[in-house]
Amino acid sequence: MTDKIKVGIIGYGNLGRGAERAISQQPDMELVAVFSRRGTVQTFDQHVKSVHIDEAKNFQDKIDVMILCGGSATDLPEQTPQFAAMFNTVDSFDTHANIPEYYESVDQVAQASGKTSVISVGWDPGLFSINRVMSEAVLIDGNTYTFWGKGLSQGHSDAVRRVEGVKAGVQYTIPSEEAMDRVRAGENPELSTSEKHKRECFIVLEEGANAEQVAETIKTMPNYFADYDTAVHFITEEELDRDHTAMPHGGFVIHSGKTGAGNDQIVEFSLKLDSNPEFTASVLVAYARAAYRLHQEGQKGAKTVYDIGPGYIHPASPAELRKNFL
Repeated sequence: MTDKIKVGIIGYGNLGRGAERAISQQPDMELVAVFSRRGTVQTFDQHVKSVHIDEAKNFQDKIDVMILCGGSATDLPEQTPQFAAMFNTVDSFDTHANIPEYYESVDQVAQASGKTSVISVGWDPGLFSINRVMSEAVLIDGNTYTFWGKGLSQGHSDAVRRVEGVKAGVQYTIPSEEAMDRVRAGENPELSTSEKHKRECFIVLEEGANAEQVAETIKTMPNYFADYDTAVHFITEEELDRDHTAMPHGGFVIHSGKTGAGNDQIVEFSLKLDSNPEFTASVLVAYARAAYRLHQEGQKGAKTVYDIGPGYIHPASPAELRKNFL
């Protein structure tokens, strides 16, 4: 057995905790340290060091790949270029519209430092991205549809909690079964986002709050709920704690196309996740292996899932993959 890939984690929220657990499942990896702005944190494995993020620079000779587990809004645009100057990195930057600009900023630093930085890894962007491109390459005459959910939306949940009279609450994005059935039937419909998804809210009211007024405020909220079929359910705090503290998610990529003789062909990829952050972290950890292997080959700069063959993310050797999976 060769030496294990030595990994560090930047950020120890839901994603960072998921990454620690995912690394513990890998046969060829070991977690060296967790780095947090909070300094010392309580890790699952008490033998893992937790260190203030400012000390990460002192671990350049001890870590092969750094997994960045911060948020896309403010953390990663600053942190990934910073750490790509010192480490091979992998991150889950997921603001789709800003990925080209983000790629350039990371690539410039990683090219200069000679490091390998795998960006925008997870399930979307990430696994869904691969399936969109593969489907469109194979079935050039067709349309690709992405449906998200059923899943807990953190941004929309924050929005409902800001409504006056709401003590606590969560919101789920639910794909429209009718829309998916039309796609699977080969109709190739033109669908707006609101036609593809529904919203479902579970709300704990403040004492004395008017339920009808709260429901109306949520359903008419611009940019969040006004253009959607939105259901509002009122529940107790106990029900919220019992039934709605997990972070499930998932979704579907469906490509509907035709081949030469006019035959309908449907390609579908789906995920059903009990824990969005734990699954996303597992994808990050697999691509950390790729970052390490690519760097060993002398490749440098920013990479996306489109640049990395699946053999790079699996712990088995190419010969084992050919024998067991091909």
